[in-house]
Amino acid sequence: MNKRLILLVALLFINPVFESSSCHAAGLKGLFGKKSEAHKARALHKKVEEAVTKFKKKDPSMSRFFKKSVGYAVFPSVVKAGIGFGGAMGKGEVYEGGKLVGKSTMAQATVGFQFGGQAYSEIVFFNDEDTFSDFQRGSFEFGAQVSAVAVTLGASDNARFDEDMVVFTMEKGGLMYEATVGGQMFTYEGKD
Repeated sequence: MNKRLILLVALLFINPVFESSSCHAAGLKGLFGKKSEAHKARALHKKVEEAVTKFKKKDPSMSRFFKKSVGYAVFPSVVKAGIGFGGAMGKGEVYEGGKLVGKSTMAQATVGFQFGGQAYSEIVFFNDEDTFSDFQRGSFEFGAQVSAVAVTLGASDNARFDEDMVVFTMEKGGLMYEATVGGQMFTYEGKD
């Protein structure tokens, strides 16, 4: 089956879950227009700041990645669900030199043994300007071999950049018998 078709089916499956957990919870159902978009942007920014604080609190040594990375993308809430096939989706912000430069959407389609759902936060750190520039071109994808470091106290002490990036995740809730970040696809939109 075509990878993009699988992604489309997965997004159709996961999008109602994602929308109900983010937009509806923020009280934005039925609102359209610039005010609504500005409200969504502020709500996302607040969630990003809260996620960064939680990552640093859970593992203080992770601060070195924020300081030394060329750039990073923070996805405060990635929702993942599947029964045989599934998907994940998350919205986040992108930083370069510690300054907000844009926003990103992550999508992932998966096929294989999986059952359940989960929510987690994810941060992708970039150690190389070329890799970060590829990400900012707006059509970036993790290879199947990319794995994430689950954040616990001291977990980042041994974490190293692999292929000029490192990915950290932190569980928010749920139970899922499959955990991988390989195959995630990202879009990027620069800050206005």
